[in-house]
Amino acid sequence: MEAFEILQMEGNTQSKFNSVCVFCGSSAGNRKVYSDAALELGNELVKRRIDLVYGGGSIGLMGLISQRVHDGGCHVLGVIPVALMPIEISGETVGEVRTVSDMHERKAEMARQADAFIALPGGYGTMEELLEMITWAQLGIHNKTIGLLNVDGYYNSLLALFDNGVQEGFIKPAARHIIVSAPTAKELLERMEQYIPTYEHVAPHNSWQMEQLSGYSRPLDPP
Repeated sequence: MEAFEILQMEGNTQSKFNSVCVFCGSSAGNRKVYSDAALELGNELVKRRIDLVYGGGSIGLMGLISQRVHDGGCHVLGVIPVALMPIEISGETVGEVRTVSDMHERKAEMARQADAFIALPGGYGTMEELLEMITWAQLGIHNKTIGLLNVDGYYNSLLALFDNGVQEGFIKPAARHIIVSAPTAKELLERMEQYIPTYEHVAPHNSWQMEQLSGYSRPLDPP
C-alpha cells in the first residue's frame, strides 16, 4: 500500500487553513534531509486536507511536495511565469497550472490563493518570496500566518539576522514574531494553527491595492 493511501486511512485532522502556499527550491539540495522534509510536509498537508499552492515547478523540492500532495487527493495549484515553464517544468505537470506574466504577478496570485505560507529550504528566490510575505504582513497587506520549516538548522543564520535587526533597532520586537518557525512539518503546522498575531500593521489592510506593488489590478483578499 502506498504511503499516501495509508495517510488517507489514518485519522485526518481538520485544519483552519484550506490552502497553504509553500515556497521552496527548484533544486533538491545536496542532502537527503531536504527531500525528506518536503515529503514530510506534503504528508502533513494531506493529513489535514490542506490544498497546496506553489511555484508550479515539477523538479526539485517543488516537484516532490506537489506530487505528494496531489497523490494524497488534495488540490494542487502551481503558479508559474511563462518564461520559467521550460526551466522548472520537466515532463507532465502536477495538478492545476496557472501561467502568469512575471514574478510579481506570480507572488501576488500565490498570496491571493493561500490562507497561509510556509518556506522550505531554498535559494535566493525562496528567501525573497518569504521576506516579501513577511514585509507584506508587517505593512498590513495581509494577515496570513507565515511559517519557516527550519530543516536541520538551515535557516538558523537568517533567524539570527532577524534577531540582530531587533537588537540594532531596525525590526520592532513585536514584528520579529510575524514568522513562526519549527524544525519539523508537524510541529510547524501545529504552531501555525495556534498562532495569534501580536504585532501592529503599518497601515490598514483596506488601504492597500496590489496594483501599487506589482501591477496587479485587484486587492489581495483578506484571510
